[in-house]
Amino acid sequence: MSDFVLVHGAWHGAWCWKRLLPALWKAGHRAFAVSLSGVGERAHLGPAGITLDTHIQDVAAVIEAEELQDCILVGHSYAGMVITGVADRLHDRIGQLVYLDAVVPWPGDAWSSRHSPDTQAQRRALIAQLGVLPPAPPSLFGLAADDAAWVERRQTAHPGGVYDQALPYDAERWARLPRRFIDCTAPALATIAASRQRVRSEPGWIVDEIATGHDAMISAPEALLDCLLAAAQPRPKS
Repeated sequence: MSDFVLVHGAWHGAWCWKRLLPALWKAGHRAFAVSLSGVGERAHLGPAGITLDTHIQDVAAVIEAEELQDCILVGHSYAGMVITGVADRLHDRIGQLVYLDAVVPWPGDAWSSRHSPDTQAQRRALIAQLGVLPPAPPSLFGLAADDAAWVERRQTAHPGGVYDQALPYDAERWARLPRRFIDCTAPALATIAASRQRVRSEPGWIVDEIATGHDAMISAPEALLDCLLAAAQPRPKS
């Protein structure tokens, strides 16, 4: 049995794992889906004062409250920033990091660091005006028809305070953790390109590919389950 902690990406909430959780439970694992402050069912908190540090603490609090050890920490998209920060704070409690089509930051990166100058300018203008980033269209994630409508109904604006906050962390200690990257290739999201290239060029990574769009937990839950069950197989830390 493994303990999974599932962390959603921008504009999503714990709801996005709905199709995956029962299968993990049925396979004998425990799985905890976290909703980050300011989104999902916690959108009522509003964006004021919410930063990347807040989201790191949201996840760390679940690990501590549930007294988890050697948990498999899964971060989707933006949440690659979050799980990297959690691993830096609670290194001895993490058994493996799984980046699901996610940002893999270098020390000192912000979420904005790998975005184009045009994207940065657009997002900063929205944050200055609204304090939040409005949801992206589900079509950007490769979703259509009922799946797209389901996501569109549930997405909430993302707190703007997380966008430019840098994440310092101990890269050498982080690199000692087992790491897996799940690459969603059809269609491939352009903003994940740098992470996609990085995990194929440095040692210590297992890379899986799923021929689906960015929201694999919605569009390809069975294939994602196979990847996570593989991650749960015993693997010594390097």
